[in-house]
Amino acid sequence: MSTALPPRALPPRALRELGRTEGDAEALELLVRDQDTRRLVLLRALLDAAAAASVTVCPPDLLDRLHEDWALLAAAERTDRAAARSVLLYPLVGPWAERCLNALTAGPPLPELRTDLGHLGALAAAAAIRAGLPFATRLTARGAVLHLPLLGAAHLGPGSVDLLADGEEVRLSQGRSAEVFVRVDSGVASSLDPRWLPVPALPALLPGGSPVPLDDLDPYRAAGGGLERHGLSGTTRLDDDGRKTWAASWSGVEHLLRIGGEHRSAEAAALLRCLVPLAPPPGTASSGEGAAHCSGTRREAFGAILSSRPTDAVHFASTLVHELQHTKLAALSALLPLHHEDAAPRHFAPWRPDPRPFDGLLQGAYSHIALADYWQRFALGAERATFSQRDLAWSEHARRREQVGAVLPVLAGSGALTPEGRVIVNEMITLYHRLADWPPPMGHVARARAYVATARVIWQQRNHSQRA
Repeated sequence: MSTALPPRALPPRALRELGRTEGDAEALELLVRDQDTRRLVLLRALLDAAAAASVTVCPPDLLDRLHEDWALLAAAERTDRAAARSVLLYPLVGPWAERCLNALTAGPPLPELRTDLGHLGALAAAAAIRAGLPFATRLTARGAVLHLPLLGAAHLGPGSVDLLADGEEVRLSQGRSAEVFVRVDSGVASSLDPRWLPVPALPALLPGGSPVPLDDLDPYRAAGGGLERHGLSGTTRLDDDGRKTWAASWSGVEHLLRIGGEHRSAEAAALLRCLVPLAPPPGTASSGEGAAHCSGTRREAFGAILSSRPTDAVHFASTLVHELQHTKLAALSALLPLHHEDAAPRHFAPWRPDPRPFDGLLQGAYSHIALADYWQRFALGAERATFSQRDLAWSEHARRREQVGAVLPVLAGSGALTPEGRVIVNEMITLYHRLADWPPPMGHVARARAYVATARVIWQQRNHSQRA
């Protein structure tokens, strides 16, 4: 079953705002609602694919269990729809669902398909727990760990685990081992038992918002993501010091986002649903100190940002600005196709050593023009910024703007842009020229131009091409 949805109209004003890397609450809500609908369709498609699969792929006992888990999900949603959907729409459910659907429909089944499909039981249990629904079920630990998405994980023995929930407390039992008791309050699971590890969370970005999970537990947080292929380090677990460092940087992020405009903190509050910690990039000190940093998003994990630990709140805020533009443009592209270019990697991008496909070029330019805007606003509006911080901001602004200027002619010259894509590119060009109204101090532009020129020469030499 296809998960494609019919395109939905976006008001012209909202489309122009998004082209300028902004977007009001109505536009962001439309993107979120469309992505949420796609997730629910994907989950239904997964169940339908299991029912249509041969018995060698999905045996009757496994299909029966999937239907039982689905029934528990439905009961949880009837009890508390918002609580149940907080689990179903959790970003890291997307990579799991895509993985299972691909395994069910594309060739021989993977050996781990039974384990993967069994994760639906954990999702159903987590949704029912957050909804406050009394129930009993039996789950299977992955290795020696039982994962309950968005809640936490219990370190038990391998094999089956009996779960009994009464709406306020969850009891996990396995054979003769001592039971693990977990209290649930407002969707947060905690226990005095050291075998239970809750999902860490950062405080809500804005008053009245939801805490942001800092998820270092979910077994599918990197599944199928090809992290190394995209220049990202692997996932990591956080110790107490690591969590405190993330929290310390996070505490200053909202203020710094607002320096870049109210729309920056608003889009972060609307779009960010979880953070996935990554290990420091290769060559970085084990403490994570130093300039090296990596971050990324995944189209199938809407609302998640994967990131190594930011060095401070300033870099944390810029990481959010950067990655949330990818989130925003990917969601917009799913709602309204922006171009019909092919996927051949042929274009020069000053921020990458390899040739980029047109879509990757558009995505990169969009996030970089947002960064150029953010860093300029920071340089002009950060009243308490030190000289070195303001100098860094101007340097980043000049480099990002120059990088975007190098690729805008390619984007604007494409004959395969849709009318909506043409609006987006034209608004990016307008923003690019508007940024010139407040030039950086002398020297920054010259260094930025030299950087891009050098990047072009290196790219041409590396890729044996004069086409840029």
